[in-house]
Amino acid sequence: MNKIIMIDPDKCTGCGQCEMSCSLKHEGECNPTLSRIKIAKGTSVFISVPVTCQQCGTPLCMEVCPVNAIHRDSETGAYIVDAERCVGCRLCEMACPLGAIEIHPDKHVAIKCDLCDGEPICVKFCLPEALTYVSEEKIGFARRREAIKKLSRGLEEVILESAR
Repeated sequence: MNKIIMIDPDKCTGCGQCEMSCSLKHEGECNPTLSRIKIAKGTSVFISVPVTCQQCGTPLCMEVCPVNAIHRDSETGAYIVDAERCVGCRLCEMACPLGAIEIHPDKHVAIKCDLCDGEPICVKFCLPEALTYVSEEKIGFARRREAIKKLSRGLEEVILESAR
């Protein structure tokens, strides 16, 4: 049974606890630039939208990888980057429609959410419950599609506001 991190941008306060807990778990330091989840924020009005991998049914990041450095974990269902194989070409970064995969600034390999081996730390530290870890089967296709639409609208608002 695959699970995903559902995002409700309406509940996000922009506190950054998800970013800090993620970078601490994966990199050993509280540094949002090293986090696998990002908070996209508007500048003139208060808009905060968490962005992380949605473990797509057909992951474009995996499809474009020329060295097959991305594979699906059979236990968690997460798409994982094999840092030993990754050459840092950025094709996955360009292909992701949500911007949920990027190149590590020091290691020069792709990084993305790996669902923390089935216990996402960002969900545990999200006090307003903007992030929830739920079974794909439980939420159903229609609810997941609506959540992605809400996430896309939130990101669109942040992008439009930043362009002003």
